Amino acid sequence: MAPPPRSPSAGGFPIAVGALGGTAIGLYAGQPSIGFLVGTAAGVALALLIWWRDR
Repeated sequence: MAPPPRSPSAGGFPIAVGALGGTAIGLYAGQPSIGFLVGTAAGVALALLIWWRDR
């Protein structure tokens, strides 16, 4: 009997949290655009790590 298929992990959550968290930190620092970009980049990096581990 074949093992049941694995369901892949979702990587969109870290991207969304990174974007929102980066914007919040950027607002506090007075640079919301830079915070958004840095948070999104961190979220994408984490999503890539999740994808790579799940592969």
